[in-house]
Order: sequence, then structure tokens, then C-alpha cells
Amino acid sequence: MASSDAWLERLKSAKKTALIQDGRRKVHFVFTDGAEMAEEYDVKSKELLVRKWRRKGMLGGEGRWDYEVGESLMRTAAQLEAQGFMESNNNPIFLRKDTRQAFQWRIRNLPYPIETYSVTINSEDRCCIVRTTNKKYYKKYTIPDMDRAQLPLEQNAISLAHANNTLIIQYKKPKAILEMERLVQQELDKLKAAKDGDVECSPS
Repeated sequence: MASSDAWLERLKSAKKTALIQDGRRKVHFVFTDGAEMAEEYDVKSKELLVRKWRRKGMLGGEGRWDYEVGESLMRTAAQLEAQGFMESNNNPIFLRKDTRQAFQWRIRNLPYPIETYSVTINSEDRCCIVRTTNKKYYKKYTIPDMDRAQLPLEQNAISLAHANNTLIIQYKKPKAILEMERLVQQELDKLKAAKDGDVECSPS
């Protein structure tokens, strides 16, 4: 069985609930190992807006949500200030925001010109590395979707753009990923979704 098939089977076997709220289709998965995944899709475009994971804590309690795609809307300046500290407006902010055809990352607060940046593949560690020639920024990150499908990372799939102090990195999705995402959408379309009310559980 191919790795993409194994991931699809894992999704099929998970307990799933769905809710349509604020123009988003929100799907919650509980896997057999106790891990939870929550996804949010735009209702019209079906683009993935959020994917986050939560695994059991060290002492058995619920852990915190870790964002794979998108960002938490809870970390507002007011909340940070209430906790007694403020996040610097000048620190680079790294987040993933995909499109239908590409995995995409945005790094805000990087004012340097486009020729300053390079993104290279480290095949051994299965990661991407962002560097600046002025040594002001360095970041290693993985592509979990490619890991789940056990697909090789290709340097020529990467493209860069820079605008409004934001570096935009794109990795063109291979055909195997596009096909897997199509099959996942077919599965999600089978779910009955509640609308701003009680969430209906799927028996799957």
C-alpha cells in the first residue's frame, strides 16, 4: 500500500465531526491513537485554511493545539499584553498558508530585497532551509504532507517572491499530493455537517 493510501485509510478510520460556521467547513478528527486533527476549509473554494494537531500531554491530559497550516486567532496583542508582555512588531513571523496548487509559507517582517534570500532542500533531513546572505534570518522547516506521502523533496518545485516586507515561499504540489487531496475531499463530502448548531457525528 502506498503511503498516500495509508494516510487516506487513517483518515477514513478516524472518528469525524463536521460543522459549517462563518463560511468555513470545520472538520474534527480523532484517530485511534488518541491524536486529534482539526481542519478548516473555505466553503466555496474548498481551500484548506487551517490544520492543527493536538496529542495527549505527558501526564495524560490534553495538550495544546499545534498549527501545521494557518495561525491561531487567539494570540492577539491585547491578550499578549494581558499576560504581561508584548510581542515585538519587528520579529519575523513564520506561517503556512496554502493554495490549491502549492504549499505556501509566508515570513512577515523580512524587509530585505528578494536577492537576499535562498531556500534549499536538505534531502537527508527532509527539510527546507531559508537563509539570508546577510545572516539576519535562518529557518529550517518540514513539509508534513510530503512526509506522510513519503515523497522526495524537489529543489525545482520551490519559488520565491517578496512584497510588503513578506517573503513568500511556494512549493508546487506534485500530482500525487493533488490526487490525495482530491480523494480526501471526496471523503469529507460524505460527512453531514451541522450549521452553527450541534455537530453531527459520522459513524465512520
